Amino acid sequence: MPRFLRGAIPSPNIWNAPQTYELENRAVDPEGRAEAAMAAIRSWTGATVLDIGCGTGYHLPALASTATRVIGVEPHEDLVLLAKHRCRRLRNVEIHSATAQALPLPDASVDVAIARWAYFFGPGCEPGLAELSRVMRRGGAAFVIDIDTTRGAFGRWFGQSIPAYSARSVESFWNRQGWQTNKLDLRMSFERRADLEAVLRIEFTPPVADRAIAETPGLEIAYPNLLRWKLF
Repeated sequence: MPRFLRGAIPSPNIWNAPQTYELENRAVDPEGRAEAAMAAIRSWTGATVLDIGCGTGYHLPALASTATRVIGVEPHEDLVLLAKHRCRRLRNVEIHSATAQALPLPDASVDVAIARWAYFFGPGCEPGLAELSRVMRRGGAAFVIDIDTTRGAFGRWFGQSIPAYSARSVESFWNRQGWQTNKLDLRMSFERRADLEAVLRIEFTPPVADRAIAETPGLEIAYPNLLRWKLF
């Protein structure tokens, strides 16, 4: 039975299959386009960085290589343990069991906040945005990376798996909140066909995953995303 904090929004892919999600993390964005796009807006070199929904801590070591302090928060307690194990030798990394809407941080203590495919989906995430406003320092920047459901086969598969999701409603929400948006043309690149198929099976419903696998030759998947950001 998954152990997670009250108020957390379940993330079926990583929560139910962390080992397969690890394969997905390794495959996504081999060129580092997402990191480059964020750093061009606000560098985290020498900064205090917050990773919201850090999962198993996959991105924390890379952030820690240039940031002064890195804080990961994750509501799923088993993933917190994996993240702590991964970062056990990194003295500038700390990991907390916490939700986006109740960050265990003082006011004005964060320079850069990043949330990748975690919590900030649009309407309903106002408590998390309020917490971001509280913890961000003046001159800081917050980033949210999420799937662009309006583009490509991946967006189509997402819409078929979650038909209630409204890209128009989500986009309108972020515009009202004063965030800016850029398109990210990412890709996933796998070493083994079995890994690609396993990832598609944790991302989509079984019928949609079957179609996605049939429609995807080779070892790569186009992965259109959106980078949203706000300066504080």
